[in-house]
Amino acid sequence: MRTSPAGRLLLTCICSFVFPLFLLPILEYNSEHDEMKFDFHDRRNMELIFIGGMHRSGTTLMRTMLDAHDDIRCGPEIAVITDVLFLREEISNDPVIASYLSNIDVYPEITDNAVAQFILEVIIRHGPPAIRYCNKDPFQMKYSKYLHNLFPNAKFVLMIRDGRAMTHSIISRKLKIWKYNIDSYRETLSIWNENIEIMYKQCIELGDKTCLLVHYEQLILQPVSTTKKLFKFMGIPWSSAVLHHEKYTNESDFSTAEVSTDQVSKPLYLAGLTQWFGNIPEDVEKDMMKIAPMLSVLGYNPEDKTPNYGEPDEFVKAKVIVFLFLLFSLYIHFCIIPIFLVSILKKSSSFFSPV
Repeated sequence: MRTSPAGRLLLTCICSFVFPLFLLPILEYNSEHDEMKFDFHDRRNMELIFIGGMHRSGTTLMRTMLDAHDDIRCGPEIAVITDVLFLREEISNDPVIASYLSNIDVYPEITDNAVAQFILEVIIRHGPPAIRYCNKDPFQMKYSKYLHNLFPNAKFVLMIRDGRAMTHSIISRKLKIWKYNIDSYRETLSIWNENIEIMYKQCIELGDKTCLLVHYEQLILQPVSTTKKLFKFMGIPWSSAVLHHEKYTNESDFSTAEVSTDQVSKPLYLAGLTQWFGNIPEDVEKDMMKIAPMLSVLGYNPEDKTPNYGEPDEFVKAKVIVFLFLLFSLYIHFCIIPIFLVSILKKSSSFFSPV
């Protein structure tokens, strides 16, 4: 959709005057902090990690798991990067603005340099120094090819989840985020299908050495093998700390843009895999192949209403056993023991009561 004349003027003003200003704090910052002094080209060649995918697909869980690693710092979600990427795409899609900026030698090289430096400043400066930096923002994966042009050594992690589970999660929790219609499974699934297709195609075009598909279900059920594969892809030594991410998080570690804080602050959340079973409207289930053809592309069976996502690994099984043991202990403590004590007290009172 073409922008209005007023919109074009606004974009032109932003590109001509605001983007160059992004470079000023960079120069000042590098002169004050020795540990952050990067040559311009070195900064662009940093091995950044970008995590994205549709909402409710495990992006927050993934970034908290990476944050548990000593060498990686992701930090809370900062949606401003996606806003800038959207603006940059609007410029390239509008021939009037693109032509004007090109004629004054601002587009594309200077504009792209400014965008890259802005992204780097946001990622690097919104938390403590780290060996590897990552940024989590669901929709940045819609711009993964452009991001790869800016940062050729970056790695991209695309989180994949069954669209039916994602849709039910949004609707059942009444999450008013982005364009989702929390009153319609059909519309929300259609939005999921349209956007995950864009992300998936770009990831495939980047290649498996640059972009890795991670299925949420595999991360939950087989976290050991899934995270080891992920860290091999990123070229970072694996650490068992990523399996215990809940020990390294607290409420201050999340932003208002992250709505999964009640789940990722706990051990791996198994219940979310099957909560959608039996909750999809019949008319939507009948049209599932038409509404969400990407389900098949991503390895899900749109006709299976209760899919089996796989068997849990030994780590997850051990976690489940410990959880069941704790439940049993609580049951004994709060149910059986009180009943036993009450019965003893009744017998004692009857024994000592006068005849």
